[in-house]
Amino acid sequence: MSDLSQIVKAYDIRGVVPDQWDEPLAELFGAAFVTVTAADAIVVGHDMRPSSPGLSRAFARGAAARGASVTEIGLCSTDELYFASGQLDLPGAMFTASHNPAQYNGIKMCHKGAAPVGQDTGLADIRALAERWSEQGAPEPAATAGVITQRDVLADYAGYLRGLVDLGAIRRLKVVVDAGNGMGGHTVPTVFAGLPLDLVPLYFELDGTFPNHEANPLDPKNLVDLQAKVLETGADLGLAFDGDADRCFAVDERGEPVSPSAITALVAARELAKHPGGTIIHNLITSWSVPEVVAEHGGKAVRTRVGHSFIKQEMARTGAIFGGEHSAHYYFREFWNADTGMLAALHVLAALGAQDGTLSELVAEYDRYAASGEINSTVADQAGRVAAIRATYESRPGVTLDELDGLTVTTADWWFNVRASNTEPLLRLNVEARDAATVDRVRDEALAVIRA
Repeated sequence: MSDLSQIVKAYDIRGVVPDQWDEPLAELFGAAFVTVTAADAIVVGHDMRPSSPGLSRAFARGAAARGASVTEIGLCSTDELYFASGQLDLPGAMFTASHNPAQYNGIKMCHKGAAPVGQDTGLADIRALAERWSEQGAPEPAATAGVITQRDVLADYAGYLRGLVDLGAIRRLKVVVDAGNGMGGHTVPTVFAGLPLDLVPLYFELDGTFPNHEANPLDPKNLVDLQAKVLETGADLGLAFDGDADRCFAVDERGEPVSPSAITALVAARELAKHPGGTIIHNLITSWSVPEVVAEHGGKAVRTRVGHSFIKQEMARTGAIFGGEHSAHYYFREFWNADTGMLAALHVLAALGAQDGTLSELVAEYDRYAASGEINSTVADQAGRVAAIRATYESRPGVTLDELDGLTVTTADWWFNVRASNTEPLLRLNVEARDAATVDRVRDEALAVIRA
């Protein structure tokens, strides 16, 4: 039997084209998606990768053959597809491999209202059907095939986002945006149109071969061009989007990266001003600053595991108004609990433009601690090394341990989390403390145990 375990991940489908998957398989995924969701209509979009239009159209054909009408929205960002799913109340599929190299592609799927499709919410069933059909032949077509139509939702998406953030009274700002040849080059000009911004575009040409740098702003080397351009142009800030433009990173007027935890805290404060007493979701590797700021602004902070499915589940369960991850994914109740870096970017622009200070001065209030960033270590025995960490720290006075996600070790002055990668033989370490010297000391001690 065909085995699709290498490309069907926990939250999406992702692999090398055409080696691991191709258009005939995409067609089967389309048929399986419609079968599992019992949808009579779906919406489909794609990014700028060379393989995306063909894969997307094949998926649409498979869905239509099973009787579902398909609305193709064409080139779009992932959060634009979520918008279409929410606004049209349809299940959706987005063809993208986000920040992965050019030879990759994938599918992010959602139920209607942008609710996530993951292993436990349909993806395992979609995989099982696609495996069976690839072995035994495609399913019988429906008596009446669905109709495939095209619709451009970019202007509606931009208008919806601008309706959520008041940018009318801000001072004029100069902003450099690095789209990394990804979908930000498609969405930013429309979303920012008419706002009091002097836009300096970097790599807005859509090119799925990523000729300038990887579209992964989480890696510091991919921010270098943006940082230089901010300094060269005297800009107020810089924004960097990943390949499918659902994550957004900021750099301040000095070219220094702004911690996504600080952005989470800033946006949380703004959302709590609109929705007093609301709940804010944050994952366990965001800064101590986040729950502190939430409490100071009268909100309730809820801590979760790392990963968008956990955030979205908690958003729905608690009725939270906003959620943030240290990976620069930002989730909004007003956006169907889905993540949108663009909306977070508009909040940053609104906050900065509403006062006269610099971005570095603005975020200082929300960036209170020193942090190591995520440090990966290749280990042969992940569980054994985590057990060694536990043995090292559990009997120390003033130390508390929890296992919400991996192992978190906390004291009054510092904390660290160590957790295993699901896909690689890695342990990931994050350390935060009240000062940089303590971060260095705790980091080095933890790494000595992890890498022993």
